[in-house]
Amino acid sequence: MAGDFQTGLKAAQAATETLLVRLLTDTPVDGAWPERLLAAMRYSLLGPGKRLRPFLVIESARIFGLAGEGVVRAAAALECVHCYSLVHDDLPAMDNDDLRRGRPTVHKAFDEATAILAGDALLTFAFAILADPATDPDANVRLTLVTELSSAAGAGGMVGGQMLDLAAEKQKLDDGEIRAMQALKTGALFRFACDAGAVMGRASAEKRERLARFGDALGLAFQLADDLIDATGKASKAGKATAKDADRGKATLVGLHGVAAAQKMLDEAVEQAIAIVAPFGARGAMLADAARFAGKRDA
Repeated sequence: MAGDFQTGLKAAQAATETLLVRLLTDTPVDGAWPERLLAAMRYSLLGPGKRLRPFLVIESARIFGLAGEGVVRAAAALECVHCYSLVHDDLPAMDNDDLRRGRPTVHKAFDEATAILAGDALLTFAFAILADPATDPDANVRLTLVTELSSAAGAGGMVGGQMLDLAAEKQKLDDGEIRAMQALKTGALFRFACDAGAVMGRASAEKRERLARFGDALGLAFQLADDLIDATGKASKAGKATAKDADRGKATLVGLHGVAAAQKMLDEAVEQAIAIVAPFGARGAMLADAARFAGKRDA
């Protein structure tokens, strides 16, 4: 089954990257996009990456028998938002990272102003992709995708979580506050990824909610694994600086409870995610394997 997951993940990577290359080539046909800006967008979008969020969109849609370019467009739009968040997160005013995925961060490879503008452009490009009829012929489906992604990415989702994360460097949060912050910062995009496939697959409200809850559990597992990598991993393996959370006073469950307890929480989150998709049977097997992957990753 692990082999099937790796095959599926690589297929999602290839499909998403192929489409992103085409979108970034075909869209600015009138030459209105400044070349340096476009180069920075490409650098961020087309560099090394797991493409786990696009995979979740594609596999969630597949549960309902839906595949094709429209689904990949939704996956690509989400990846634009994710990459924008990384570009901005790495900035000196945020986490001040010089390395991402084993390469210089965008503000190091270009400059700080270009990085800010590239992030802005990626975010807005995502909604242009979703709003296009090529994503789905039903305008109501496109509207739902746009609405849900704007909610997941905005002040009540990822951006709000980032704000709470920065504020937490100057105050001590308890377990519930850390979980709430991370559910916004990381979990919101995972939740959208799983819900988006269900929306496009015309799933029932109950099945949409089940997949959204899977996204919540997976997001928690992913964040716990990320924090454990920072606490115990090597920069050469992680592809970015490690041991930074403790130095900056970041509020994490690892920092609050310790490595052993956080590892137990990670295992529990993975098992919860697997249980949530169990009613889908074989159709949910790839998502269950994604949860296992999130729990065992070391980079």
